[in-house]
Amino acid sequence: MYYIIILVLLFVAELFYFRVADKCNIIDKPNERSSHSRITLRGGGIIFYFGALAYFLSNHWEYPWFMLALTLITFISFVDDIRSTSQGLRLVFHFTAMALMFYQWGLFSLSWWWIIIALIICTGIINAYNFMDGINGITGGYSLVILGALAYINSEITTFVEPALINTVLCSVLVFCFFNFRKKAKCFAGDVGSVSIAFILLFLIGKLIIKTEDFSWIILLSVYGVDSVLTIIHRLMLHENIGLPHRKHLYQIMANELKIPHMVVSLVYMLVQAVVIAGYLLFPGNEYGYLSGTIIALSLVYILFMKRFFCLHQAK
Repeated sequence: MYYIIILVLLFVAELFYFRVADKCNIIDKPNERSSHSRITLRGGGIIFYFGALAYFLSNHWEYPWFMLALTLITFISFVDDIRSTSQGLRLVFHFTAMALMFYQWGLFSLSWWWIIIALIICTGIINAYNFMDGINGITGGYSLVILGALAYINSEITTFVEPALINTVLCSVLVFCFFNFRKKAKCFAGDVGSVSIAFILLFLIGKLIIKTEDFSWIILLSVYGVDSVLTIIHRLMLHENIGLPHRKHLYQIMANELKIPHMVVSLVYMLVQAVVIAGYLLFPGNEYGYLSGTIIALSLVYILFMKRFFCLHQAK
């Protein structure tokens, strides 16, 4: 009953946000990076923050430093959706938020170089999640797969976080998917959505890694990770400014050049990540070997795909 109430409240909150966004002209206009051609409401992913907030308020103020961190990073991302902010200001908010999350993890009791490594990895993951938010359904769908896997791991393998946190955030992602996982999306996640859900997933996966002392759980983000890293390398090889908008991710080639429907592309990413996770869970014993093999296999698929189809992008 609790989750039904949460779903209804989040659904109402999302509809209320749509009215605010429409009145305040918080919209996404197509540009050179876009895979859409119509003006759409931006920032619908703020519902992810509301999901985490609902958990926080109804579960004895659990994980207060994480919640403060999420509030900071959600705030600056939402401001950036409304009007562009300076990179320096964003970095201040992001690094402060990550420091608070590290404190919640208890990371400051470790050597300083662990903190540096964690900062680099977390920054990369948040940016990758933001870059990958380019077509209908991909952010919500991919997040559903990861959250579903985390819920199973938390229930059946090792308890690393309060189950209600995962389940409540799952409810918020379901609400978002209702409006975004369709041919003509009612809203886009915006930076506020892609960054906040990335931050939430980071917190959960970080808790899992710390609890098990096993970094191979990063395989939960392997599909996004391989696509993002290899796309950056590809753009560097093309002597491009990697800070500028582009449409060179594998999913963008599929959607734009091959004209594969957004829903199908999103489902492919969801299915591949789900298969990778299922294999990892079904065949324990050589986790780092499986992680390495997965990265190599996904990289080969990426390279072969680009060798075959990137010419279509160049021809434009």
